[in-house]
Amino acid sequence: MQNPELRPWKTLSKKTILDHSKYLAVESHSIELPDGEIIQDWPLVIAPDAAVVLAITTDQKFLCFRQTKYAIQGTSLAPVGGLIEPGEDPFEAAKRELLEETGYTAPDWTPLGSYVMDPSRYSGTRYLYLAQNATKTAEPDSDDLEDQQLLYLDRAEVEAGMKAGEFKILGWTALIALALHHLNT
Repeated sequence: MQNPELRPWKTLSKKTILDHSKYLAVESHSIELPDGEIIQDWPLVIAPDAAVVLAITTDQKFLCFRQTKYAIQGTSLAPVGGLIEPGEDPFEAAKRELLEETGYTAPDWTPLGSYVMDPSRYSGTRYLYLAQNATKTAEPDSDDLEDQQLLYLDRAEVEAGMKAGEFKILGWTALIALALHHLNT
């Protein structure tokens, strides 16, 4: 539902001020606001897009990890997920990540949307999926850096973990909420 009275910001120019790696770049943009005001040096964070999957096995177990992440204190519950390779379709990345991280494949997939991580600074898009009737078809072959333990949780444990804030990343919590909502409808 577009409002014709709302006008987008315009990018007048941009330059890269940090090209750290394939995982992070920072650009400085000159932008024009809808009222004509010009803002110089608007920072934009360029980070890779990622696919994130909540998978449910044929016996109704939710595949989640308990894992560490550098920027999180302690451990967090986490769904399956990872970066989308350049040129890779997000859905193909989701299937690849599920197989690599857990050894599972699933025949039934529901896309739950794609969401920008920060509306003012960007930081990448997350593509969210629900995978149902997952079965183990291989051994995991993950290249993840963090320590993690694969868990087989029932729905009550996933709901309790979400309510208790144990999924410590906003995008992960959003995926869990959207998936549970989908399952309820």
